[in-house]
Amino acid sequence: MINNILELIKKGSEKEKSGNLEEALDIYILTLQKWDHICKYQDDERVKNVLLSRMEQLVSRAENIKNVIKNKGKDFGSNSHHSSDSLSCQDKDNDNLKYQNDPLYDTIRSCILQESPNVNWDDIIGLDKAKSSLKEAVIIPVKFPELFKGNLKPWKGILLYGPPGTGKTFLAKACATEMRGTFLSISSADLTSKWQGESEKLIKALFDIAREKAPSVIFIDEIDSLCSSRSEQENDATRRIKTEFLVQMDGINVSCNSNNNSLKPVLVLGTTNIPWDIDSGIRRRFERRIYIPLPDEESRVLLIKNGLKFIEHELSNDDILYIANKTDGYSSSDVSVLIKDALFEPIRKCSNSNWFKKVVVYSKDKSENHSNNQKMYWTPCPQPSDIDNYDKNVYRNTSIYEIQNNQLLPPKLTREDIIGVLSRTKSSVSNQDIHKFNEWTNKFGLSGE
Repeated sequence: MINNILELIKKGSEKEKSGNLEEALDIYILTLQKWDHICKYQDDERVKNVLLSRMEQLVSRAENIKNVIKNKGKDFGSNSHHSSDSLSCQDKDNDNLKYQNDPLYDTIRSCILQESPNVNWDDIIGLDKAKSSLKEAVIIPVKFPELFKGNLKPWKGILLYGPPGTGKTFLAKACATEMRGTFLSISSADLTSKWQGESEKLIKALFDIAREKAPSVIFIDEIDSLCSSRSEQENDATRRIKTEFLVQMDGINVSCNSNNNSLKPVLVLGTTNIPWDIDSGIRRRFERRIYIPLPDEESRVLLIKNGLKFIEHELSNDDILYIANKTDGYSSSDVSVLIKDALFEPIRKCSNSNWFKKVVVYSKDKSENHSNNQKMYWTPCPQPSDIDNYDKNVYRNTSIYEIQNNQLLPPKLTREDIIGVLSRTKSSVSNQDIHKFNEWTNKFGLSGE
């Protein structure tokens, strides 16, 4: 098998030297697929690492040839940036005509976000480093493209990883809201097909459209399901998908400004809950790998206060601090679910009560006519002490379902309500998971706190 691969590389090199770049590219792609198959069954880690290193070199070589073909015969390795820009723009126009009615490209175009998610950076509690990195990668290159010249180029790939429910997708929504460009929101299901060869075409279509619509962000949620580590159970289709993804990510920055050669960036933004399952080649393409950890106590306090906005409650700041302390190890999503569950407690009191008391509530709008700014409600209460002689105009022995619409007044949320919910709520993240994330961060990532 290795001799066969070496022969293919030699044949591809000959085609490349003779100027048959399309044939050379086809041969190199076939070689990469066979090479990937060998790596999968290679037990010797030293040999495997050498093979993977050579494989990545061949991926870069194939990408260079692909760019030469796209630039219509531009000299290999030339530094003539201005001619490259004009050819790139011409190719983009030709691509628009060529793929105008292609159903695969239509599928990808349907993933372009048309409406803003309306999530601002200030809506995200904590995660200052993660927000700063995303602004650096997404907002600044779009707003100040003239700054990125020479060796200073925008980031091409950012991976957000961490336990479920810590705000990774929320950060992506903030990017979509704040950036002035194209945002393509993709899942692995959008890029996989039962038809052979179609998944690779979908990936190519994705990056073609991202270049066409640049500046743009390709957001891939749960990217591990698309680019997992090599294994013996892996089929040829999965290997081809990874190979195409590697080739596309190696050349995702485009430029169509012949005056100052400023880049129109394309950023791949991926999220995952299991970063250790991502293929090592794909991991290397994500130049920034940012850990999104569980919220600290200060962030949990803010999350609780945010969840209690516009809610009638009796909790003091000390009560909120106590609850934040008790939710150590909870994700942001866990805290939100806890508060949501607690907000149902006043309604549950109404539902479980058989007695209701009439109360009069005055509105905050102070008007001259006192009768216009007061309203009558029924609120749950204990059974009257004198059951045989209670005021039937004040008390009602009934159920919640017999009270008229807009006349039910649930009691205020109390500290005891939330503590009761806490007793039956657990964190969705284990200590073993956190230890695993910390180990991976020490090897490959950086903290986003």
